[in-house]
Amino acid sequence: MPITKSAKKALRQNKKRRACNIRQKNAFKDITKNIKKLALENKKKEAEKLLSKAYKSIDKAYKTGIIKKNTAARKKSRLTKLINRIGVEKPKSKEIKEKSEKSKDSQ
Repeated sequence: MPITKSAKKALRQNKKRRACNIRQKNAFKDITKNIKKLALENKKKEAEKLLSKAYKSIDKAYKTGIIKKNTAARKKSRLTKLINRIGVEKPKSKEIKEKSEKSKDSQ
């Protein structure tokens, strides 16, 4: 436990920042999951509507330092690629799960 006054204040600040960071990270993860779910159901229009929200939340996460620049670009690119494939071929649920598991393993 912090003893000095400044250490107590730093702890309070860290708690607030952590809560905000987790909230933002969960926001773009939830939108990403929804887009992937819509892709599996072949609902391109709905997925395209969510894409702008996903871009916004990913950009905000980058801007506040939660994720890095290339990570944000990669996530946006993969979402766009997924949506563009909806009409051409049905994305396999196995493919999407494998990619998400690979990303979890690398973290």
